[in-house]
Parts: sequence; C-alpha cells; structure tokens
Amino acid sequence: MARRRKTTQYNSVGYFAFLLGVLIAIIAGLVSAAGALDAASQGTVALVLVILGIVVGLLNLLDKDVTVFLISVIALGVAGASAGGIALIPFVGAPISQIVNYIATFVFPAAVIVALKAIWDLASI
Repeated sequence: MARRRKTTQYNSVGYFAFLLGVLIAIIAGLVSAAGALDAASQGTVALVLVILGIVVGLLNLLDKDVTVFLISVIALGVAGASAGGIALIPFVGAPISQIVNYIATFVFPAAVIVALKAIWDLASI
C-alpha cells in the first residue's frame, strides 16, 4: 500500500496548482486546436501556465520525487518534440498536439526550479 505524505498548506497549494495547470493545458489545447484562440490569448494562457509551473516547482515536490519528476519531464519533452507528427492524424491529432505543447509549457518551469534545487542540494554537501 502506498504511503500518504503528510499534507501541509504548501503541499495543498502546489497540488491544486498542478491540477489547475493540467486542466488549463487540456482545455486550452482543445480550444486552440479548434482555432478559437488568437495569438494574444495563447500568450496569456502560456503565461498563466508558466506561473503555475513555477508554483508547482517551488511548493509541490519532495526530495524523493525529484528524479522521477525530472525523468518524466524529459519523456514529455521527447513526446512534445514528436507531437508535430501526431498533428497530422485527422480530427484528434491537432488537439493532442496542442495539449502536449501546453502541458510542456506548464511543467518545464517546474523542472528548471526542481533541477536547480537538486543542484543546490548537491553543491551544499
């Protein structure tokens, strides 16, 4: 059975920021694929996702989760790089591609912060 970690106020803020970021990425990806977002709206969505990613990076991860998180972000980056080919699939390709791109926009700021924290911890031994 998985052990639950102790919930603090910061963990719950980070948790809700993560859920909100993923939800915004999915909705924005679907709306963007439908052509309903102009460039200014896409920029605003990206800014909101970056801010939420920073919040997640600062508040949400425990030391034991760092490696798994960073490997997951690398896998997402590889998936995002191949999302252009997925966009060619009729009807579902463009939404999937846009969703992956928005999720990448959301998690990469968190990954930078987590990686810097890990480097800082290694350097301060």
